[in-house]
Amino acid sequence: MPQACITGTGSKIPKRILSNKDLENIVDTTNEWIIRRTGINERRLSSKGKSESTTDLATRASFKALEMAGISPKSLDMIVVGTVTPDRQFPSVACMVQEALNADNAASFDISAGCSGFIYALSMVSNAIQCGTCRTGLVIGVERLSSIINWQDRNTCVLLGDGAGAVVLGSTNNHVGILSTHLKSDGRFGDLLYSSDGNTYTPKILKGLEIKPFHLIMDGNRLFKQAVGCLSEIATEALQYNSISSDEIDILIPHQANIRIIKAMAKNLRIPMKKVYTNIHKYGNTSSASIPIALDEANREGLINKGAHVLLVSFGAGLTWGASLLKWRI
Repeated sequence: MPQACITGTGSKIPKRILSNKDLENIVDTTNEWIIRRTGINERRLSSKGKSESTTDLATRASFKALEMAGISPKSLDMIVVGTVTPDRQFPSVACMVQEALNADNAASFDISAGCSGFIYALSMVSNAIQCGTCRTGLVIGVERLSSIINWQDRNTCVLLGDGAGAVVLGSTNNHVGILSTHLKSDGRFGDLLYSSDGNTYTPKILKGLEIKPFHLIMDGNRLFKQAVGCLSEIATEALQYNSISSDEIDILIPHQANIRIIKAMAKNLRIPMKKVYTNIHKYGNTSSASIPIALDEANREGLINKGAHVLLVSFGAGLTWGASLLKWRI
């Protein structure tokens, strides 16, 4: 049976930076409080008129991944996008990216799994490659969370940012690549993180944001406890499934939701923070885009060696969570 493996990575971040100091002029908060509670210093926001739509960001990240993989968009058999902030209700972001790439041979669709969208999409394309129905696929995580922020809610508006990350998946028979992917969900906890109708207020200093007619609501304290437990359990499941100890993990790339969640999970897994890649201080929580952005940065910084064991772990609205264990091939 063929094995799916990552052959290229790419990411795209909007130009506009919103610092913690800027947020002090929007809501009742401080730079010190945000850093202490979240680990975030700044985040990136997309702007109208700057070619930074969800599709734009996803397309640019995809071109970078395809360039690294050394393949043409026409070689793609599948394009799967994880997102909760599409440009339109339909057609899908994946179909719009397909048009932009001129990847006319690919079957294309979106997955809505909150912050776990990238892991869910990765599992979908990996399974298709293993089944032989796909030879080369493109997996994208992309969000413009700035469009669904309630800028009067200081507990959520300080957390979120925009961006896109992508990976190209190919096929191999050399016992490398995606060793396994594990997915879970529990709709009983959907009230901890969900969208609600109504969203019209935009601070004057954020002129140019595109605002959607709904906003995000989060029960942060309860969500924190669920996140740490679920992330730790699904990561342990991935390790045990592959008979690999936490000591054998070379790099852990978690969803960048909150630095306290990341540290608590790493402690539970007995993985030192020096092996954990974080960029939350630069970008905040970019939902389904956070893992592929971090993966691309770690890859381009030379932090992932060929043959390294890479553990990806995510948790998001639904509730959904997942993990994927990779043996790096690039």
